[in-house]
Amino acid sequence: MRRLAALAIILPILVGCQDTAASAARYSTGGDPTDDPCARVVSAIGYANLMLKPRGQEDSQYFEDAVLGRLAELRGITLQFGDRLPDSLAPAVQTVKTTTAGLSKADIPHDRQVTLLKEYRVAADQIVAGCD
Repeated sequence: MRRLAALAIILPILVGCQDTAASAARYSTGGDPTDDPCARVVSAIGYANLMLKPRGQEDSQYFEDAVLGRLAELRGITLQFGDRLPDSLAPAVQTVKTTTAGLSKADIPHDRQVTLLKEYRVAADQIVAGCD
């Protein structure tokens, strides 16, 4: 009987914690939806780039789990904040969204990952420059 009473008390709390329409577009962790979109996306680009080999060495990039994870987090932040960047950056934002979709998966062939990485870098550089 006590368990039933406890469940009756806890159930409304648990149901109230479910995702709402307002949180449905949240793709990244931490931060606040009202954060500056440029700051969030540029920061995520910088964080992901720390795991990447220097430009020109893309062919030797090893796409281990840590790299895939950072690119997946960048994708989430771009999905959440990218549409709020200046309109002039919309093509670069779309490129980052599509390239990180492939770059965050382990089952993509290495030559395709290298191609996506090169495309990503051009778009990411445009976002960083456009947000300055």
